[in-house]
Amino acid sequence: MKKIPFRNLILIWLGWAIVVIGFQALATARLKPQWPDRAQEWTETNTATANYQQGHPYLLDAFMNNQVAWDSEYYLGIATGGYNNPWVTHLTPYGGQVPGDRLTGPNKGISLSYAFFPLYAWVTWLVAWPLKLLALDPIATATLAAIVVSALGTLGAMLALYDLARDALDEVGAMRAVFYLLIFPTAFFMVQVYTEGLFVGLAFGCLALLKRKRWLLAALLGAAATLTRAVGIALIIPMLLTWTRTGEWLDLDLEWRQIFFQGLPWRQIGKALLVLAPLIAFLAWKYSYLGLAFDFVESRYFGRGMLDFGRAFFNWSEAFRSMFLGVPERTAYFLTEFIGLAIGLVTCFACLRYDREIAWFSLGVLLISLGSGPAQGIQRYILGAPAVFYMLARWGKNPVFDRVWTIFSLLLMGLGAMLFAFNFWVA
Repeated sequence: MKKIPFRNLILIWLGWAIVVIGFQALATARLKPQWPDRAQEWTETNTATANYQQGHPYLLDAFMNNQVAWDSEYYLGIATGGYNNPWVTHLTPYGGQVPGDRLTGPNKGISLSYAFFPLYAWVTWLVAWPLKLLALDPIATATLAAIVVSALGTLGAMLALYDLARDALDEVGAMRAVFYLLIFPTAFFMVQVYTEGLFVGLAFGCLALLKRKRWLLAALLGAAATLTRAVGIALIIPMLLTWTRTGEWLDLDLEWRQIFFQGLPWRQIGKALLVLAPLIAFLAWKYSYLGLAFDFVESRYFGRGMLDFGRAFFNWSEAFRSMFLGVPERTAYFLTEFIGLAIGLVTCFACLRYDREIAWFSLGVLLISLGSGPAQGIQRYILGAPAVFYMLARWGKNPVFDRVWTIFSLLLMGLGAMLFAFNFWVA
């Protein structure tokens, strides 16, 4: 088996991270935005004044602030003070939202942090410990740790994607798939205080290990990915497909007489538990206090659910209609979302012809994301769908497609990275 070109991939990764972070610093030094952000109705309301982040200390710390916006607050809040951190907004018993330190009485409400899966914040907390030697303040330390976690996760995703694509696309095609991952319009999220970098590293790593039949490590990464983002549960699809292809599951179909005389097929049962690791991790979280609190906050505040395709269809229909209301910012934003949705659908279905495990996992990511409700974020969520980059790399053999797609991706990624640095809504 040919070796992975670690040196080249690491140098590309390092250069990419420096360029993205440097570009965001350059953009914020050169330009000043005009408020409010009219990308959506709720963003226009929330950003009606330039100081709308007042009262949110995790969004205001000056250290690497270009990489911190929106949901970053909750990850940093969990990493520095746990889920009940008083400096993060809480839902009151009556449906209002106030900083947790202002709540009094026996019922202090519930933190909005519960709407976010735990692993990214927990790993950030762990990485922050040695970084305390730098003598930064707690928020700055957590911010640096979170960016390190995101960046290292991205490196893992690059290595795994190269390994996944190499056999079908050769070394040049595999490197092209990695390049397309790094320049995807929302790829800058993989080096911000967001979960994308860690998730793609764990999910793609699980698929690469599954390809090599490294079941234990694949199960561990699959469970970890599920505790990072809900769509990680879709990893059970390629794991089941791979397992059924081996035929080992047939050994579980034994007559009771055989079981009585020969004993239980413990090896096959153990393999089945490894295959089900993403589901087991999801159910363990789902029925814990974290999962119950997640459902409450998601439905009451963020308006999200699980596989709610009826609401999703209505929301995406309304999003399409809002593109023609004469608000240019909203039209531009939803245009990118629909482009992202189209890219996801086309690449996932096209990939079924070449790699079923990658294709079905990617479709699972897309459908779970679509079924969450609000018409937003698809262009970011499909970063976790490897079929997107696998198919783009196939099509990129055509030099015209390669050049045009590269220009398109880089321009959109630059725009998105700049908007994020300005705390405007991107995805």
